[in-house]
Amino acid sequence: MPAYVLVAPDAPGRTVTLVDLDEHAAETGRRTVAADALPAEVRRVEDAHAGAPPRWVWDDTRTRYPALLTAGVRVERSHDLRLCHAILRHSATCAASHLAQAPPGPWDADAPVPVPHAPSLFDALDDDAPAAVRDPLAELRAQLGAVAGSRHPGRLRLLLAAESTGALVAAEMHHDGLPWDAAVHDRILTDLLGPRPWGGARPQRLEALADEVRTALVAPALNPDSPPDLLRALRLQGFDVQSTSKWEIRGLDHAVVGPLLEYKKLSRLLSANGWAWLDQWVHDGRFRPDYVVGGVVTGRWASDGGGALQLPAQVRDAVRADPGWRLVVADAAQLEPRVLAAMSGDRDMAAAARHADLYQGVADAGVVPTRKDAKYAMLGAIYGATTGASAQLMPHLARAFPRAVALVEGAARAGERGEVVTTWLGRSSPPASDALRSALTAATGEGAGADDVRETRRRARDRGRFTRNFIVQGTAAEWAMCWMASLRRRLRGIDGRPHLVFFLHDEVVVHSPADVTDEVAAAVRDSADEAGRLLFGDAPVEFALDLSVVDSYAAAT
Repeated sequence: MPAYVLVAPDAPGRTVTLVDLDEHAAETGRRTVAADALPAEVRRVEDAHAGAPPRWVWDDTRTRYPALLTAGVRVERSHDLRLCHAILRHSATCAASHLAQAPPGPWDADAPVPVPHAPSLFDALDDDAPAAVRDPLAELRAQLGAVAGSRHPGRLRLLLAAESTGALVAAEMHHDGLPWDAAVHDRILTDLLGPRPWGGARPQRLEALADEVRTALVAPALNPDSPPDLLRALRLQGFDVQSTSKWEIRGLDHAVVGPLLEYKKLSRLLSANGWAWLDQWVHDGRFRPDYVVGGVVTGRWASDGGGALQLPAQVRDAVRADPGWRLVVADAAQLEPRVLAAMSGDRDMAAAARHADLYQGVADAGVVPTRKDAKYAMLGAIYGATTGASAQLMPHLARAFPRAVALVEGAARAGERGEVVTTWLGRSSPPASDALRSALTAATGEGAGADDVRETRRRARDRGRFTRNFIVQGTAAEWAMCWMASLRRRLRGIDGRPHLVFFLHDEVVVHSPADVTDEVAAAVRDSADEAGRLLFGDAPVEFALDLSVVDSYAAAT
């Protein structure tokens, strides 16, 4: 049985070479199939090795997997060379590897954007395209070599497997789509904004609010969508404001505050998720966003259009399960503090994490007086607050949880020195800029000006706050990816094909037949437990979930 099957298109893309490889990437066989026969061959291999299928190795899941899904073929495991290269190229755990030390090459260029609704798995390839000069077999061997020689090969293997599975999940969620009731969405917009206008006019409710703003500011010609015009009108009323952000507006004592904030909120809804968004993104009862796996430096996902990661509460009632189906919605409660407890091995903090509400557990332990204080203190530790309530509460947290606080403080100091930090499984932060490293060197030399030293220290502190958060947010992203990979595997064994339809950092939504929601809910919880064990072994940290089975996403608690 092959450990890997390498999928390589043959220019001009009418045939595909499949190379069977053992666990060391030594070739054990190869064959050529027509591109349009590839889905049938993939299905044959998956069926022949059910329970222990090979990893399908290809250059980019974004471009290769959608056509398989269109043909009704799903794979269990893969190895995405593009995503794995990006991790290994920059991971400090394998910095001495040939892959990390090599000069920039074709695998360092981002993969091309896939053509929507591609008719075949491998469309004709331009001989000058990056994919045409890449050697996928050599790249796979370089990647396996980098992992084998790394400081933590087991962790890196888990990270690469989770990242590659995440790419499969992203493609599958796009293919299946998030159930979306366009009529409900239209009703929400009409209730909030008024009937749909035509010709670019403002909806009735927005126009009425605009008139209220003009009246309050004594500016009959004001366009409230123009920040310069709005800023000028506010200053004419005697306010020394620097921007038109809602944070500054909230602090004003003026009749314009209420209607202006309401206008900004509804205007944002119209532009981000209004009728134009509905026309563009929802078809046949499904919203199909384009997820970007690893789109953030910490490993978190991003989205390319559609705003999948920023669905406002106002429109979530439009996310409706199909008749006879339900939505199983789960999010990991206070994920980042729990991850910090597990990473640091801080048993006292782990004990607080045994509560469903970690912040309440910290307060109950007497570390700080209230749950609110606990939340401020914990977020201050993770994000590096230096002023306000968070900074004042930090000493209490440091005394109660010294190992946890020492971990993030150490990451912050490393960042301030210009060093790289690394997540639990092996994703490393971007290096400090050349300008900052030069400034740090100059600031320690003779003759450094006081102003330059102060500015350098400020920039170093900014980077320290980034690296402090990087190790926690990045490891939380790894936990979430393992959670989702485990859940995907478990869902494949449940009748009726329940499937993932949405993912948001620490939250998942499964579209499930109504009669198997108990099984799906158990799978969601078991997958969270498995993710914790995969990353942290027997660390005494519980990853609590808030879980709901609902008909509408808005009903999830």
